[in-house]
Amino acid sequence: MMEPTTYSFFTGVLAALYAVAGLFFLGFWKRTRDALFASFALAFTLLALNQVVLALGGLERDEQGWVYLLRLLAFLLIIAAIARKNLEGRRR
Repeated sequence: MMEPTTYSFFTGVLAALYAVAGLFFLGFWKRTRDALFASFALAFTLLALNQVVLALGGLERDEQGWVYLLRLLAFLLIIAAIARKNLEGRRR
């Protein structure tokens, strides 16, 4: 089991990396206006928010279940964006 300070450190690092990935995709969206990049930017922002809530929420392990709905929403958003992009390619 990890020490609380180590866990908080790695949770913070992961949140920062998710936020950087979100900004990375936001930059691509600004250049191309492609909805795929906007979806990825939003998904990575949700993943960063998930980590922040876990790190700063002070929730017990049993109370954390609802927080993972943010992660589920992010993954569903990514899946929907990829499916939409693939369907657009077939129509052309």
